[in-house]
Amino acid sequence: MARIKGGLNAKKKHNRVLKLAKGYRGARSKQYRVAKQSVMRALTSSYAGRKQRKRQMRSLWIARINAAARLNGLSYSRFMYGLKLAGIEMNRKMLAEMAVNDAEGFKQLTDIAKEKLAA
Repeated sequence: MARIKGGLNAKKKHNRVLKLAKGYRGARSKQYRVAKQSVMRALTSSYAGRKQRKRQMRSLWIARINAAARLNGLSYSRFMYGLKLAGIEMNRKMLAEMAVNDAEGFKQLTDIAKEKLAA
């Protein structure tokens, strides 16, 4: 029985990595060894970046809620505590959306929070 050489599989592996490295500058997109290092690093960074994006979005929502709450005479923490006392369970994404696009509705929420904090 004839021996099967591994060249085809190696070529496929190399091409898969080089395809991912398309658009990189210089040797990073041409040479397998250098491209593999760049691709591995890029994939690691993209995985971490997907986690960081969630953190960044949450901090953006909190900044928007804080700014809108302060316009209505409350700090962020007092506003969130007032909503909790009132039993209003709304996530930060929706609160930030209201703060930007529905100022009147957000004002009603701050009024409810103020009532519950005063009581």
